[in-house]
Amino acid sequence: MVDMQIVNHTTFTVRTHFLVRQHPQLQGINFGSDYIVGALHQPLESSVRRRYSDFEWLRNELERDSKIIVPLLPGKALKRQLPFRNDDGIFDETFIEERRKGLEQFLNKVAGHPLAQNEKSLHIFLQMTELDKNYIPGRIRTA
Repeated sequence: MVDMQIVNHTTFTVRTHFLVRQHPQLQGINFGSDYIVGALHQPLESSVRRRYSDFEWLRNELERDSKIIVPLLPGKALKRQLPFRNDDGIFDETFIEERRKGLEQFLNKVAGHPLAQNEKSLHIFLQMTELDKNYIPGRIRTA
């Protein structure tokens, strides 16, 4: 478990914009897409690797712990995984790009919301290479 009393944490402001890029490497048995999440306009540039399920984790945490209406994520790709489809399914370039844009839009809405900016779950999602799903929910204290 990671100690969440972060001394040198990054405070994200409304001006911060986050980019979500598809990671060029496919992972795991089901070959789901990986995404690189990066912050623009920060003194220190950072990026972390995330999967769709990580975005779901963030949404669930914010929905449970914060007082904001958390935006929806782009839809799951369940029907695209069916074997009898006549297209590229989850590997379809249009689908991948639409999902990437949807994840980027979700993240920028969440990170731009003043009530979400100090939530530990958001900071974990944006800064830690591995998600600590056993963290103690709450807010990051700013000095």
